[in-house]
Amino acid sequence: MADIRLIVGLGNPGPEYDPTRHNAGEWYLNQLADTYNTPLKPESKFFGKTARITIAGQDVRLLYPTTFMNKSGQAVAAMANFYRIEPEQILVAFDELDLPPGVAKFKLGGSSSQNGVRDIVSKLGNNKDFLRLRIGIGHPGHKSKVTGHVLGKPSPSEKQAMEDAIDEAVRCTDILFKNDLKQAQNRLHAFKAEA
Repeated sequence: MADIRLIVGLGNPGPEYDPTRHNAGEWYLNQLADTYNTPLKPESKFFGKTARITIAGQDVRLLYPTTFMNKSGQAVAAMANFYRIEPEQILVAFDELDLPPGVAKFKLGGSSSQNGVRDIVSKLGNNKDFLRLRIGIGHPGHKSKVTGHVLGKPSPSEKQAMEDAIDEAVRCTDILFKNDLKQAQNRLHAFKAEA
């Protein structure tokens, strides 16, 4: 059984960013909160919106940093330090250029080019040992187009595929807690929604 005590969904604050690909992590966190009928509420000492839920008997904090993406670590470190949560007990959900829309994958540790993840690593004392949920947004094909792609809205078919993958990721989060990471990965990694 996973000993995850903090689940973080990354995005940029403000209604203009809500529908963008960069906020896929926030979409996941909102759906998780909705599944447990627990709204996220602003909490200034954690630089974000938070909630507390119970998954498979485990007390879990939810956090959506309302700093900008590249300052996400400020919120994560504040909550982790306050509740004495170790990096190994954190799951961070974020948008992933290297996966197509309709695909989501759990990954333990490692490096990432995603700005929010990089900031979290640095604020956790360069510890990379947290669990990630990578939500595919696809790559625009050239690095010069990445910023516009990430901060743009997905097409209706891409959005549907992303939502389907997030829906499956929420179900697999339950498997992660009730069983283990391997079973959650086996199910989630077999899923692909067509964009």
